[in-house]
Amino acid sequence: MTYPALPQSAGRSSAFIVYCLYLASIPSAGIFALIGVIWALTARSEAAPLPRQHLDDQVRIWMISFWWHVILAIVCVLGWLLTIVLIGFPILAIVACGWFILMVWFTIKSALGLMALLDGRGR
Repeated sequence: MTYPALPQSAGRSSAFIVYCLYLASIPSAGIFALIGVIWALTARSEAAPLPRQHLDDQVRIWMISFWWHVILAIVCVLGWLLTIVLIGFPILAIVACGWFILMVWFTIKSALGLMALLDGRGR
């Protein structure tokens, strides 16, 4: 059984929408990023090879960010517990810096991915 060839633009609009959702996720406290990763996961199966690379990369970016958020949340709870002995305050400052760096990394990766998609380059 042969399948029809996918047009090169299949999945390109989905990848574009997911990048836009990722970039809008900062003011939405990550809700748009969750919507974006669900959209990327569902759109990957019908995507042409180039948009598929972008959709795969979007899922990878979200997963890395998610697990770093989990790690930082655990360290934050430990920091709050250790504020009794005053060592928790520097730990909380480090966690705050980590969350800021993670937000900047997520935004830059999304912006660079969007530029690559618009230029027709892969990820």
